[in-house]
Amino acid sequence: MFTSIHNYEGQKLPYDETVISKEVVIGDNVWIGADVIILGGAIIGEGAIIQAGSVVVKDIPALGIAGGHPAKVFKMRDEAHYVRLKASKAFY
Repeated sequence: MFTSIHNYEGQKLPYDETVISKEVVIGDNVWIGADVIILGGAIIGEGAIIQAGSVVVKDIPALGIAGGHPAKVFKMRDEAHYVRLKASKAFY
């Protein structure tokens, strides 16, 4: 996760001393594959799945299955199935 970036719009080139920080929020039961990069400001909703090697640059909704560069939602998990498993505490 990269939550801080340099200020390239500051008073020096290529950037100044200012550090811009943005929070990352990851919901419950999120599955993040190997080698995923998550940039500051992104919110990953509960139960989402992020495909290995993806770059998350914006929000991923709850139960979204996303992948790519930048990560885009290409499918949604079955909400009723997810809720049933969560209620029965069927965690791995």
